Amino acid sequence: MYKEVTNTILNVGVSDPCITLFENQYELPEGMAYNSYLIVDDKVCLMDSVDTDVTDEWIANIDAALSDAGKTEIDYLVVQHMEPDHSGSILTLVKKFPKVTIYTSMGAQNMMKQFFDEDLSDRITTIKEGDTLELGSHKLSFIAAPMVHWPEVMMTYEASEKVLFAADGFGKFGVRGAEADDWACEARRYYFNIVGKYGAQVQAVLKKAEGLELEYICSLHGPVLPENEPLDFYIEKYKIWSAYEPEDEGVAICYASIHDQGTKQAALKLAEMLEAKGIKVGVTDLANDDIHEGVEDAFRYDKMILCASSYDADLFPPMTQFLNILKIKAYQKRRVALVENGSWAPSAARVMKSYVEGFKDVTLVEPVVTVRSTLKDADVPKLTELVDALLAQ
Repeated sequence: MYKEVTNTILNVGVSDPCITLFENQYELPEGMAYNSYLIVDDKVCLMDSVDTDVTDEWIANIDAALSDAGKTEIDYLVVQHMEPDHSGSILTLVKKFPKVTIYTSMGAQNMMKQFFDEDLSDRITTIKEGDTLELGSHKLSFIAAPMVHWPEVMMTYEASEKVLFAADGFGKFGVRGAEADDWACEARRYYFNIVGKYGAQVQAVLKKAEGLELEYICSLHGPVLPENEPLDFYIEKYKIWSAYEPEDEGVAICYASIHDQGTKQAALKLAEMLEAKGIKVGVTDLANDDIHEGVEDAFRYDKMILCASSYDADLFPPMTQFLNILKIKAYQKRRVALVENGSWAPSAARVMKSYVEGFKDVTLVEPVVTVRSTLKDADVPKLTELVDALLAQ
């Protein structure tokens, strides 16, 4: 069923509890929400569609909302974002409501020609920043949001009820029914893995939003905001994340261990040492845990320790994958320490160092600690020295 945002703005989107991977890579222990908003006025406007996996339920929600509002037609469909999880059901909607006019950016219109065999150009009105669409008492104003996180993205502001339709902005992993969950945790994992590369573009959109009176933010994923915190809480998180500033003081320990012996032992010993000092710690086993949880912690905390086994005179691949993700997502402004393991010719630190030295405004902390096969009592003073150096300001 649909859910009211206000008396006239209805979320007709669908939660899919069955999907286990988002974009075939991000783990979804609770599924995923695909939001779509129906604005009921003299003219009826629908904001975005949903993934093809949930089309039928979405159409049923639309039918129920229209019936309850005493309406039979949808006049306008606003397509803010052409990613398939939001555009996949457009053709179904057009066939059901053949009189609907599509409002979208020129970039999105061009993408429709790539995604769909059917030519929709005769029913499209292209929009750009500053354009408006009047529905009656509701007036939509369009805001360009390129690279948040695709180039064609538009956001939409509705002035009478002070609502920002934020496309993928302010979204989170998980279904809509999980409102009791910590928004920041899954929104942070979503932001840095999905949008994180485009901090400058997010900052530009946030500056545009500063001049708007806001009571609600309606994302295409997750709950309508505010949820359990004032709206400023969510906006402030986005300001911190998009500026690549650390959110919390603490240490992300990310390790890649071949046999769950020496490298893992060193990582867990470091966590024990730090926790004894009252330091927040997030530990990720890159070979067995969700690697994207490690990405989340890397950006959350102001410090990181990388622990990895040597492999083929190079680096154990799970750590290579992790560092490649950090490189793509513009990891920066942190302090990083290294621990390597090698039984005969340690090479992991050399490779990790080459990545870290390429990150912007990242301080590589000495000493680099080398463990030989298994962690021994003689290695503990070296780990202690590393911890002290990492925490020194």
